[in-house]
Amino acid sequence: MLKEYFNLAFVNISSRKLRSWLTMIGIFIGIASVIALMGLGSGLRVAIISQFDFLGSDILSVQASGIAFGPPGSGVVTPLSDELIEKIAKVDGVESTYNRWIESAIFEFNSIQSLLLVTSTPEGDKRRMFETMLNFKVKEGRMLRDSDTYKIVVGGNYAENEDTEEKTVFKRPIHVGDTVYIDEIKFEVAGVLEKKGNFMLDGAIILNENILLDIFGDDGTTDLIAVKVRNEKEMAKTKENLEKLLRKERDVDIGEEDFEVSSPQNILNALDSTLAGINIFVAVIAGISLLVGGIGIMNTMYTSVLERTKEVGIMKAIGAKNSTIFTLFFIESGFLGMVGGLIGVLIGLVLAYGGAFIGRLVLGVNLIQANVSLSLIIGTLVFSFVLGTLFGVMPAMKAAKLQPVDSLRSKWE
Repeated sequence: MLKEYFNLAFVNISSRKLRSWLTMIGIFIGIASVIALMGLGSGLRVAIISQFDFLGSDILSVQASGIAFGPPGSGVVTPLSDELIEKIAKVDGVESTYNRWIESAIFEFNSIQSLLLVTSTPEGDKRRMFETMLNFKVKEGRMLRDSDTYKIVVGGNYAENEDTEEKTVFKRPIHVGDTVYIDEIKFEVAGVLEKKGNFMLDGAIILNENILLDIFGDDGTTDLIAVKVRNEKEMAKTKENLEKLLRKERDVDIGEEDFEVSSPQNILNALDSTLAGINIFVAVIAGISLLVGGIGIMNTMYTSVLERTKEVGIMKAIGAKNSTIFTLFFIESGFLGMVGGLIGVLIGLVLAYGGAFIGRLVLGVNLIQANVSLSLIIGTLVFSFVLGTLFGVMPAMKAAKLQPVDSLRSKWE
């Protein structure tokens, strides 16, 4: 019986194609907005989480607050001093610390130049711990040694990509033994890292810290300090201890900090707050569109009742019950909403995944992703059907209450 109701609903909607399309515009605009923006937001969150997976949840980063463009820690009023790392190492809850210097430089290979960030790796006993912390894995060659001078390790972005036919920025892959130039200084490639899908590691250009400081100068400051926490459960307490020390050392009060102590979780919390605001905005826009679509369904169904007065009269004359007439119009309005929702889902998927693809193509980073869950798709389709039925209740009741004699008259009075 239910199948017949849906067949009749499909036939009636198909017979009024233009009106049906115009009615569904509000529905599929609202649903498409929800699918596209929530899919992109969810994909962005998943992608950012993957960027920090390599760090683990027991790492804090310390850097001075900046006001200019450039590498992390650059362009700040008061940079972090080298001596600060020794004091941070003594803070309760800290297991180990690592200085990081990050500089922008002209990198040349295959007669092609590109402005890239080069970073340092610790020397001595800290080297192995640092490499383990970042989970470095070499695809070709080896990691740097303390005895290496003008040698570097490059990230997976510059290697040959076996999965795709993507070309590197230098038109051909970099291999061990290749000669490259950093600010016109000759280097030999000692190793190439495995590609991890993390733009920071995959785009890395790594030098020994003493070589980096020789090239760019040592002014007694550092760009970033990585801090490994002894006990992950005491992350918040350790972070608080670090902030107390930094406020004391930099002579600033609470609320006037010129530094940042952050963890991957802090960044995700900030991202979640931003996404929550975006979702509220999307909900408002989608709600308005769906309300317009629902009112459109109501008007269409009222018009349908007017046009099909004789049809209702004939059905009642041959024994159709009020409940049958009500169900017919009720399901038809729900079907109208569900079809609008289905079109909205398809448009939303195209916008989400198409937008993510274009974003990756233009920006060249994998942070722009789309992640549309099956539950979101099913939920929006169910919601569309329910919305249609809710706005179809009154027209359906109107049709069900028609008297056979009045219905068989030539006009609705």
